[in-house]
Amino acid sequence: MKILIATGNQGKLKELIEGFSLFGAAENIEFLSLNDFSQDFGEPEESGGNYAENALIKAKYFAEKTGLPTIGEDSGLELEAFPDKFGLKTKREIPAKNDHEWLEKFLEMLANQDNRRATFFSAIAFFDPEKSCEKIVVGQTSGIITQNPETELEKGIPVSAVFKADGENKVFSALSKEEKNKISHRGKAVKMMSEFLVKTLLT
Repeated sequence: MKILIATGNQGKLKELIEGFSLFGAAENIEFLSLNDFSQDFGEPEESGGNYAENALIKAKYFAEKTGLPTIGEDSGLELEAFPDKFGLKTKREIPAKNDHEWLEKFLEMLANQDNRRATFFSAIAFFDPEKSCEKIVVGQTSGIITQNPETELEKGIPVSAVFKADGENKVFSALSKEEKNKISHRGKAVKMMSEFLVKTLLT
């Protein structure tokens, strides 16, 4: 069975595929990415009021474009010090040419903040256009933002170099993929979606 993972973010794509492999969904499913198609499908308008709605918008948009069962993901970071910023518009909140510039500006915003508490959210939606089947799961992980990057930046997910989950002594990017998938917002969502896919599609 083929399922499209509809994201152009290489960091997210890598984490999703690793997670589906780790949790067993990849044994009988071939996961495709947008890079496997020669045409440009454009992007849907992310008009949802929360992560789950945006994830489903993406899944349905690309499922209709390709005819394939599709997974869409939407994620964001919410900061206690800036409750009205980031969230659904996390990456768009700070204009930047690349991940390094984005993270530098992000850390500058927090430089004088004593409260560095943050929560990551990840919503993953599945939509099968043939069966009109849909499923949405949401994972979240809370922690703190460190003063400086503690590892090299991972492409597409720069905050992973400065986010330390509660109870951990390493930032996300310093963890092994197995360690990270057990505690991260995206790993938790992938685990729930993997269980759904295995139970619903493969039995």
